[in-house]
Amino acid sequence: MPIVLKRIYEEETKIGGHRVLVDRVWPRGVSKEDADVDEWAKTLAPSSSLRKWFNHDQSKFEEFSRLYKEELQSEDCRDYLEHLRRKSDEGRVVLLYGAKEKEYNHAVVLKSVLDS
Repeated sequence: MPIVLKRIYEEETKIGGHRVLVDRVWPRGVSKEDADVDEWAKTLAPSSSLRKWFNHDQSKFEEFSRLYKEELQSEDCRDYLEHLRRKSDEGRVVLLYGAKEKEYNHAVVLKSVLDS
């Protein structure tokens, strides 16, 4: 089944699937009940220093992607990635993120890693 991306703030109708928040910080203004999250994968979020350096600057996205993929090579991340791949074999996995930018964010990179 596919892995899909959804911005947690724009979810008027929830699509079915295993819902995973992939941000390091809980999205401001979203209650845990309303979010209906199955897992909070803080481990897979970019480090605070990388996230702050990137700051959703499109000109830095290529370098951010490379550095973030390096972070995802840690043992904890590799184990979690494998867990999500198994979940996607069972059914749809919805990666939830809070960023306003839909094309240049960490969830896009994470999805590409999971899809490869």
